Amino acid sequence: MSKSAELAALIGSQTALSNRNLIINGAMQVAQRGTSETGVTSGNYKNAPDRFRLEATSAGTWTVSQSTTAPEGFSNSYKFECTTANGSLSADSKLSILQRIEGQNLQHLKKGTSSAESITVSFWVRSSKTGTYIVQIKDQDNTRSYSQAYTISSANTWEYKTITYAGDTTGALDNDNGDSLRIFWWLVAGTDFTSGTLATAWESSTNANRAVGQINLADTVGNEWQITGVQLEVGETATPFEHRSYGDELARCQRYYEGSELSNPISWSGDVTNGNTYWDVISYTVEKRASPTITIGTEFAKNGFSGTPSTAWIREKSFRASANSNSTTNGAYFVFAFTADAEL
Repeated sequence: MSKSAELAALIGSQTALSNRNLIINGAMQVAQRGTSETGVTSGNYKNAPDRFRLEATSAGTWTVSQSTTAPEGFSNSYKFECTTANGSLSADSKLSILQRIEGQNLQHLKKGTSSAESITVSFWVRSSKTGTYIVQIKDQDNTRSYSQAYTISSANTWEYKTITYAGDTTGALDNDNGDSLRIFWWLVAGTDFTSGTLATAWESSTNANRAVGQINLADTVGNEWQITGVQLEVGETATPFEHRSYGDELARCQRYYEGSELSNPISWSGDVTNGNTYWDVISYTVEKRASPTITIGTEFAKNGFSGTPSTAWIREKSFRASANSNSTTNGAYFVFAFTADAEL
């Protein structure tokens, strides 16, 4: 083979291996909301790594964090630590961590066709409690589900896991920016989710079949569970984790949530008239998945304005912020932080 042919083959192989991980922030690098949250008893996105959402009901109390304990080759993990135990679960008890994926990012799975692709999830996991855990994939568009078990064999030891799910020839995923596929890592499950037969092939979603066999991580104060190196890819074989730069991962996360730590000024040159309302258009760092929910945060500084800025004309690329003047000031400004939330 000529040198040019070898170079072309190398470039082709590198291209094929890029952009294969369907999970965002799988190395738990980005934590825009914060790095730790205590007293967690309910779901939603927490002060912990971006894009990973909690579902929690009657499952004890937890501290969640972006931990610096990680296997070789990684710097961070998502950590759960039980601070109030629940050894007697109610039927609806649950605790899981999940990521939601847009349908338009999944069309190459060919789901709902005779050529449907298998997918493989791989990850590093560590827990103080050994036993059986469940990873569930759920097709939100067609209400279909597929669960598989893995085993943590050694306490407080990083273990690498791979799980393959056969392609589903039923139910195409919507080609849009909506919530089409979810992947859950179960930690606690009451009988509402364990009283059936584990759905070890694609089937119409049944709650009782989602997490059969799942141990109760909430049974003892101090129980811990950590995960990192999460990858979801096409095929029946897990490939090495696709490490992306922090900047690349941050931009992917900011499509869904942007926490503005930087000052964002509303400012005008010239005189400002007392009692008038003035406005400016604030652009996001990254275009959002959909029109986000804007929350005005910390006020850093202001000159010539009163109150808190109000928002309007909220779009995927920008929003309008307005403020009322309380004096006649040359070069008035209002500097504040905001969050823009377009999570699935």
